[in-house]
Amino acid sequence: MTFSKSVAAALETVSLRGDAFINGEFRPAQSGQTLPCVTPIDGSEIARLAACDAGDIETAVAAARASFEAGHWRKMAPREKKKILFAFADKLEAHAEELALLETLDMGKPIANTKSADIPLVVQTVRYYAEAIDKVNDELGPSPHDAVSMIVREPLGVIGAVTPWNFPLLMASWKFAPALATGNSVVMKPAEQASLSMLRAAALAAEAGLPDGVLNVVPGEGAKAGKALALHMDVDGIVFTGSTAVGKLIMGYAAQSNLKRVALECGGKSPQIVMEDCPDFDAAADAAAWAVFYDQGQVCTAGTRLLVQNSIKDAFLKKVAAVAKDLAPGDPLDPDTKFGALVDETQMNTVLGYIRKGNEEGAQLVCGGERALGQSGGFYVEPTIFSGVDNKMTIAREEIFGPVISAIGFGDFDEAMTIANDTIYGLAAGIWTSNVNTAHRAARTLRAGNVWVNCWDGSDITTPFGGFKQSGFGRDRSLHALDKYTELKTVWMQLRD
Repeated sequence: MTFSKSVAAALETVSLRGDAFINGEFRPAQSGQTLPCVTPIDGSEIARLAACDAGDIETAVAAARASFEAGHWRKMAPREKKKILFAFADKLEAHAEELALLETLDMGKPIANTKSADIPLVVQTVRYYAEAIDKVNDELGPSPHDAVSMIVREPLGVIGAVTPWNFPLLMASWKFAPALATGNSVVMKPAEQASLSMLRAAALAAEAGLPDGVLNVVPGEGAKAGKALALHMDVDGIVFTGSTAVGKLIMGYAAQSNLKRVALECGGKSPQIVMEDCPDFDAAADAAAWAVFYDQGQVCTAGTRLLVQNSIKDAFLKKVAAVAKDLAPGDPLDPDTKFGALVDETQMNTVLGYIRKGNEEGAQLVCGGERALGQSGGFYVEPTIFSGVDNKMTIAREEIFGPVISAIGFGDFDEAMTIANDTIYGLAAGIWTSNVNTAHRAARTLRAGNVWVNCWDGSDITTPFGGFKQSGFGRDRSLHALDKYTELKTVWMQLRD
């Protein structure tokens, strides 16, 4: 089987630019070096990315600093900033199909998802923060009668953002939209596995009227470009979404340099708990499957630990397995495909390695477990379920970032809470129960930044997103995200009689 024809057809309809976007223009890496951009759909090279390094980061940060100090964006009236961000959102919406194709080509998720969810959510995010620009007020303090105290928000300055490949433009928009709304200048370092949509979006922002130097995009390897950005002495804040291991490096780089502000959204090993009084077994089984198989498991909130009460475990797992067995990996560019590719060969091999580890440690393979569509040249792994998993097994402890469910049995509520919280992570958790008391107890007991009751991944742009423990700190989405990109200043004015 080959998908080459579909890839070739898609490439004819998109604008591919792999150069860095700095100070309002595309430019190659100073070294002249490039990186291959390989589509996971069929393993073919579709573009070359600028392999930016410390020199390119220096240029981008200088452009961001110059734009910030000049005040072309920072000092612009709120109403004018709002108009430009709304125009940017309109540009994104007008190019939604192209951006969706770029994301599917770049990282292999089904085109049905990028068209119906990913890109529309990007547009929504930019519009939300555009609307917030003139809706968030400063404060007056309760000062004495002979003084006036003001608490004002000011932009941090130059923001560095290192973003992941699983939702390339959506995760980026969660950073750049609130950062721009609060008057900062931004340097984005997208994941080298999926940079195309962010580069295209930067050009659209310029077309919408965003001043030069305010939004810069520097592709390149994390160990070079990302590290240089986090270490840069003229970057005021660094925000990151990705693995916990890299998040720790980012935090260290901030400490080694100028003590820049840091916000991290890192990994997860989220528990989805199904009690025997679950109100809808079919809905819960469907949610349990899609909590892991959506985006091929490449989601930080994936409910990869499926905790099921022993009295219903066997019957419930049969329902989940039935959903998995109906999911055949297919061409991500086919509108009917629901389950696509993993982002690259490295990630595919990592996932297959965890599956081998699960077998070696004694978990029972219920379904899946193999590479799929190998003849296409792409990177596909079957939806996989393990039963009989102990929470101490590797597949229950480490973030796999692939379509692998680890099913764990439990006896009662207290045991479920103990297992659920027995992890270094704390990004998300969920419980299915008909008992409102159980639901409230779980919501208070689970150590996670997002807790869902009788659903999975219930959220929108108005609610904050982030984790506890080694899942990081700081919040994306909602008005709370603005806190990461502003400094609070107190102004005390003494009055005279």
